[in-house]
Amino acid sequence: MQPDNTELLKRLLAERILVLDGGMGTMLQNYRLTEADYRSQRFADHSHDLRGNHDLLVLTQPDIVREVHAMYLEAGADLISSNTFNSTAASQYDYRLEHLVSELNFNAARLAREVADQYTEAQPDKPRFVAGVLGPTSKTASISPDVNDPAFRNVSFDELKNGYREALAGLLDGGADLILIETVFDTLNAKAAIFACEEEFEARGQRLPLMISGTITDASGRTLTGQTAEAFWNSVRHARPLTIGLNCALGAELMRPYIEELSRVCDTFICCYRTPACPIRCPIPAMTKRPKSLPACCASLVSRACSTSSAAAAAPHPNIFTPSPRRYSHSHRACHRSSRHGYACRAWSHSTSDRKPCSSISASAPMSPDRVPLPS
Repeated sequence: MQPDNTELLKRLLAERILVLDGGMGTMLQNYRLTEADYRSQRFADHSHDLRGNHDLLVLTQPDIVREVHAMYLEAGADLISSNTFNSTAASQYDYRLEHLVSELNFNAARLAREVADQYTEAQPDKPRFVAGVLGPTSKTASISPDVNDPAFRNVSFDELKNGYREALAGLLDGGADLILIETVFDTLNAKAAIFACEEEFEARGQRLPLMISGTITDASGRTLTGQTAEAFWNSVRHARPLTIGLNCALGAELMRPYIEELSRVCDTFICCYRTPACPIRCPIPAMTKRPKSLPACCASLVSRACSTSSAAAAAPHPNIFTPSPRRYSHSHRACHRSSRHGYACRAWSHSTSDRKPCSSISASAPMSPDRVPLPS
């Protein structure tokens, strides 16, 4: 298990905007691998189709996974993510490979660790980190998959928690520096992942930093299970994450107000999975648009998401690194009424000078605690 790098990461996040790598699956698709490539010799006789199970490539095509990690590090990434978005029992069951969860997570973290260490050794003044990924799984604990039976669930909280803990153990043993709970569309799933992390950390006597990233699914500004960005933060803040953020489900322009909302209410660092820096081949039209502005004035960590070529990965938007990273402080809090959704916590700064909402700050201005507005 890696040492706790929380303080080092906090220092770096306070100094500059850090860069997380982009999509692994989209990069792997460029290799146009066949079913035989996914199977390799080990799984040649497996009963189910395996093409599309990108996580399996850490066992059958490790050199390709290493190459993708190296592309992102060469492009300037500070953090790379383990290739484990679907490496949980719930997701691997679709391929009947749930028995490989520990092996998949361990090898994915180890591959990323090896590549990150090579780049850190070559450039000691710019340390690289490995984020062990816990994906959302293919199941949801809050919504019934059967429209005729709203009370039905195809997974329990304990099943999710146990599955996440099994995956987490492999990530920790493989050398992850921090844990990324990402693409949260169901906060109950995320809570199971958080609970698994806390149990495993307690058992090992050491805690690693957590990153949590949700996804706003449509223009209503809510997750799939109906939470606003602020409600999502209030639901997971007990985990004391190093960063909280959102994925680029809506594209940079449409996700900006929700990143700004998180920046106003959170007392931790913000992570923004933005869209690519330039138009690329992507089946989602919103992902191919070059945004006029990005939520960087509110963010401490940004991601090159959905990249499909190394050229796109290496071409950050010029506005991203212009502003200083978002600053935050341990702030005063009070409860206020939030429409019909009960009570929620809103944070504000002790300082009374120069208060502005984030939306009124130009892209060239840093976000600082004294710009957090008082609650109305």
